[in-house]
Amino acid sequence: MRRAAPPGSLKGMSLMTAVRVRLPRRLLWASCALVLGAAALLAGCSTSNNIIYGTAAVTLSNSPGDFTSYIVNIDSITLTRNDGIIIEPLATPETVDLTQVHDLTELVEAPAFPVGTYTSMSVLLDYTVPYITVDVNGVPNSVAAVDSTGAAMGTVSLVVNFDPQNPLVINNQQSTRLALNFDLSAFNSLNRSASPITTTVVPLMTATPAPLDATPIRARGLLVISQPSSSQYIANIRPFNDVVSALGALTVSTSSSTYFNVNGTVYTGVAGLSALQSLPVNTVVAAYGTLGSLATITPGFNATQVYAASALSSPLADYLIGTVAAINGNTLTVQGVTFLGRYGGVQYYPQLPVTVSGATAVTEDGVAVSGLSSQSISVGQVVNVAGQAVGYPLTVATGLDATAGAVRLEPTALWGTLTSAAPGSMTLSLLSLGGFSGGAFNFAGTGSSSANDATFASYAVNTGAVDESGAAPGTLFEAFGNVAPFGSGPPDFTASSVSSPAPQQLVVEWALPTGSTAPFSSASSSGLVVNLANGAINPAVRYLATGPQKTDLTTLAASPTIVFASGTPTLAIGLSDTISIYNSAGAFATALATQLNGTNAAFRLSAVGQYDAATNTFTATQVAVNLVP
Repeated sequence: MRRAAPPGSLKGMSLMTAVRVRLPRRLLWASCALVLGAAALLAGCSTSNNIIYGTAAVTLSNSPGDFTSYIVNIDSITLTRNDGIIIEPLATPETVDLTQVHDLTELVEAPAFPVGTYTSMSVLLDYTVPYITVDVNGVPNSVAAVDSTGAAMGTVSLVVNFDPQNPLVINNQQSTRLALNFDLSAFNSLNRSASPITTTVVPLMTATPAPLDATPIRARGLLVISQPSSSQYIANIRPFNDVVSALGALTVSTSSSTYFNVNGTVYTGVAGLSALQSLPVNTVVAAYGTLGSLATITPGFNATQVYAASALSSPLADYLIGTVAAINGNTLTVQGVTFLGRYGGVQYYPQLPVTVSGATAVTEDGVAVSGLSSQSISVGQVVNVAGQAVGYPLTVATGLDATAGAVRLEPTALWGTLTSAAPGSMTLSLLSLGGFSGGAFNFAGTGSSSANDATFASYAVNTGAVDESGAAPGTLFEAFGNVAPFGSGPPDFTASSVSSPAPQQLVVEWALPTGSTAPFSSASSSGLVVNLANGAINPAVRYLATGPQKTDLTTLAASPTIVFASGTPTLAIGLSDTISIYNSAGAFATALATQLNGTNAAFRLSAVGQYDAATNTFTATQVAVNLVP
């Protein structure tokens, strides 16, 4: 077992001496001193033993892919300082569904780091027991993960080198955000004709220091103290569905409009903080919002929603999250189920039945509304359900009894093309609802009469104050909101937000095992142009995607030019489990020319950004080029 360096051992280290420092795994405020009690808030970490600390606020997201689940373990994360010292802030596995960190980024940890300049990081990614699925006619189908030789994936150690001009700099008594991103489209090649379906995996991820922005983030952790007088609470971070770790501290600020769900009771503002105050220390709590001030060693967070205690986790209940596919009496068929048992661990099921009753407590996430019941749940709604699992833990779960439990109506996403619109309403031909295509759903009973039952081909959306009547038929929209109560449609859905267009993705694959040594017609700091005449291109993977809608690049007038967004785009080149990050177009283009030397070949290109049809350009905030030797 690797040991931490003894106290004070960082002093006097010669350059490039490889020393590994494992950060403490205790319940910590700012991860560098023991919790001293509710009244003794730490102003900062001690500089004793000649070690001066700052904090890295590590967030995790993914770029869209073709998967309905992608559950793997992140076994460890280490970072290397420019003098060779290695810090290990994450040393126990975290089970992560990478499809769930797209619309909502996760705050993974905020550990204290010795100050300095960090030039690289390593991530151990574990595919030993993955739960990977794709949508086949609306139903999640299992996918086997294999490497480029066809062997089952095991563990992979990835090395990410930060841009030399933009390394991770940890300053004394300050916090710095480090944004991690897994682009599933950049490193997975699906073979849907195989039985079982396979994905060939050449892992790639990015990591770069990132400024504060409006990225929606979830911050889950353990309650330390609630302070209604200052509209704040402090928590120790415990991300995802972890049941053992404490990975740094967070100060969460709330406002008079912040929504709280504490033990199933809904509050707003200071009343919610007062409810938190009555909970025991170490109660599980999760905040939704954005990162706040990073000026101190304990990062801040601005919460719009907070969930605590049994609304989130309970030792007396089992939980599942999924999309309602059908309703028959008091039984919900829930699709694409992430199951969280009371004894820990994460399981995935294509479908599970859930039983509800008039006694089931129902709340709507983010909205303090009364009078909800099991009748408020309808087909297509994403639900978070607490109850008693059937079969579990002796065998696999075969259902969930929520007759005396609770259901949270989570924000549900839909994608569809416009059929017609008027002020306050629109009718869409749906492409997906709650993450699934139309084959998933049985809409019987959703309407006020059988003639009014919802259909994928003609789905009525209440847009509220949003007027899309000026949009052309066929316009693609994404909306978030809630499905109308069962038996009440139309409208079938009430949107809280409607957007078009959304961030898009341009993806090209050059088929393995050879890939292509000459994938581009041109490649410079001015942009990349894919040679669409290259015979190595997989004709099924050369598309521009807007949500679930894909356009074959060969149907455009010409191969679009991928140009780089201003500021600090994240540009990555992956080769042999080593990823190099560049935040300038010039450095990226030079490195790409060096790597495409006639030996290395392109496997996948994924760019995230926005396509302009008028100029046939794709302005990318992220570009990943995955190479194979």
